[in-house]
Amino acid sequence: MPRESFESRVSRSSERKSLPSSYFDQLYAADPDPWDFETSEYEAKKYAATLAALPKLQYRSAFEIGGSIGVLTEKLAERCESLLSIDLCHQAQSRAIERCRHLSQVEFALMQFPQQSPNRTFDLTLVSEVGYYWGWDDLSKAQQHIIHHLEPGGHLLLVHWTPQTRDYPLTGDEVHDAFLSQVDIAFRHLVSQREQRYRLDLLERLPDG
Repeated sequence: MPRESFESRVSRSSERKSLPSSYFDQLYAADPDPWDFETSEYEAKKYAATLAALPKLQYRSAFEIGGSIGVLTEKLAERCESLLSIDLCHQAQSRAIERCRHLSQVEFALMQFPQQSPNRTFDLTLVSEVGYYWGWDDLSKAQQHIIHHLEPGGHLLLVHWTPQTRDYPLTGDEVHDAFLSQVDIAFRHLVSQREQRYRLDLLERLPDG
């Protein structure tokens, strides 16, 4: 049986909507670390692979979408002259701010991306374990914002859990395939890595025109 095309999957499932902010408020109210970011060996190894995939030792201006409680934020900050980390959940970001209080280069903002987006450009954007919370419409908007705000030659790093999850509008593969559909249009594909439970793709922004 032939593999279903990316375009047909989008058409078939375009009614899927993004998860509301209340979903995350309830999660963090029940458990301050609902995905065990602080203690999971799996997460620690994935974070190490995430940082190892970055081709530059230092980035001038980085953008982390969905920073949660800041475990990866703290590690990523060591590679950045400045880092903007956003999240839509106040409870989660409060813990991230406390965790990263010693890092003057890190800035935090409560922001519901892609309905809201920063008014600046970046040479690194990280989308880690957040894209599958968007529906197709918001994923498309997110792509447009990321392309617009990523400088030519800048890097986009995608890292997502790939097994099917009942609550989430999209899968990790659908998120990555959506961005890979822009290869040779907006991006160059530099790295593809698939592990048992997650997928990593590194893209480089092409020059405009």
